[in-house]
Amino acid sequence: MKVAIIMGSKSDYPVVEKAEKMLESFGVQYETRIISAHRTPRQAEEFAASAESRGFGAIIAAAGKAAHLAGVLAATTPLPVIGLPMKSSTMDGLDSLLSVVQMPKGVPVATVAIDGAENAAILAVQILATADEGLRQAVKDFKKKQEEDIVALDREFNENR
Repeated sequence: MKVAIIMGSKSDYPVVEKAEKMLESFGVQYETRIISAHRTPRQAEEFAASAESRGFGAIIAAAGKAAHLAGVLAATTPLPVIGLPMKSSTMDGLDSLLSVVQMPKGVPVATVAIDGAENAAILAVQILATADEGLRQAVKDFKKKQEEDIVALDREFNENR
């Protein structure tokens, strides 16, 4: 299975690229597209409706300001959608975060932090890992390495004080 990364604008790519790199580090295939909930709503609906049959297992939707992309996709697909609110000039992305997280009953969207591309990718990998033991082990290894890195950092910090 692969992950779809949909961004509302090309200007979102510097953040989205971090999600791509994280997915690559796990060996997960992805496809990145620019589809706007407001400017290309038919394409958004068509993409969401066909995502499952095209081999996607999760969708990351990155958008700023009104940030309706994740909700539009989630309304049409049975796949899990992860909303990635983008920092914008308005309210430093708080408007985006609130647009993504405040979904109506029956249309859930998982939401990560503003510009939290790496976490969006990790969550997508964890979703795929529920049906893939090898990927699940890769997530366990990733978490173990994070723990080891912090323990080493703590040791170094306390030895140099």
